[in-house]
Amino acid sequence: MTSHISYSELKEWHTCAWKHKLVYLNKIKQFIGNEHTSFGTALHSVCESLVLNKITPEEGKTLFLEEFLNELQTLKNKDPSLELNKELILGMKEQGQNLVQYVLPALKSCFGTFELISVEEKLYELHDKEHEYNFKGFIDLVVQTKDGNYHIIDWKTCSWGWDTRRKTDKITTYQLTLYKYFWAKKHKVEDRLIQTHFALMKRTASKKHIEIFKVSSGKRKTENAIKLLNKAIYNINKKSFIKNKLSCHGRYGMCEFYKTEHCP
Repeated sequence: MTSHISYSELKEWHTCAWKHKLVYLNKIKQFIGNEHTSFGTALHSVCESLVLNKITPEEGKTLFLEEFLNELQTLKNKDPSLELNKELILGMKEQGQNLVQYVLPALKSCFGTFELISVEEKLYELHDKEHEYNFKGFIDLVVQTKDGNYHIIDWKTCSWGWDTRRKTDKITTYQLTLYKYFWAKKHKVEDRLIQTHFALMKRTASKKHIEIFKVSSGKRKTENAIKLLNKAIYNINKKSFIKNKLSCHGRYGMCEFYKTEHCP
């Protein structure tokens, strides 16, 4: 039976193999989402409709509000005891509607005249024949510019932006490295014709509300990303799940399983 691994699963395994076991094998997941994940999901949905010309920017504002409120309601349905920050939500409503108008201008400013290749394109490419593993992913946007180059774009929502450390973090950027590798494999396109970009949609920025920046993935970086992917697949199949105690208090907060029955 063929299994699959995604970038998010790989990132979880790299953070802590034991947490990966709890989430992906034992199917224990305490984090169901929050205001920020709801905001991001809603804005992603609007971006998809905008680039497909299904809606106007003005209609996008209404769509964002509908999607955002639906996502928040879904969270409450999953956990009625969940307390949401009303003040934060109020600010996000305005911020999300404001960001909608900058989506298409940001793409045109960065890429000029371009051809839309795909939106929310699914990757499901065979990677490890021995263990029968596919790499699974969804690419937010692929466009082709006049010079013949393809551009893989991943939308990210944030507050004010990313610092240099975050922009160059190897694990963060491996997402685009792997997307490029497997997209090229899927479509039989040469690596040199593919560029990758993160598009930051900034909630609280006073200017440059959407920042699109290029992420380079050369031969060595690609090899390192694939090496990490192979290492993860090998250890998952060997059922080797070692706790990484350094990740209990991670860069973005405490692990949801810290000092619980699942990870005492």
